[in-house]
Amino acid sequence: MASGTDALLHHRHPWIGRAVLDTATGRRGILRAVAPLPEGTRPVAWLAPAAGGREWTTSLGALSDPAPVTPDTHPARHDEP
Repeated sequence: MASGTDALLHHRHPWIGRAVLDTATGRRGILRAVAPLPEGTRPVAWLAPAAGGREWTTSLGALSDPAPVTPDTHPARHDEP
């Protein structure tokens, strides 16, 4: 979509699928989505532990230090049929 969101209000972000640092908590996790909380309108980052576990949210400004792009995490791979 031209606005950068889809029907579920998810926003595009170049780090989706990559491990990032959440500077607010000091935890590293996989950026799974950028979307508003159910009760809000402002988008937040949705992260999950790499080894599995409970997902958490943080502000987009708290994201830092993305893992390098590899053949497994390159965004183009997610768009291939």
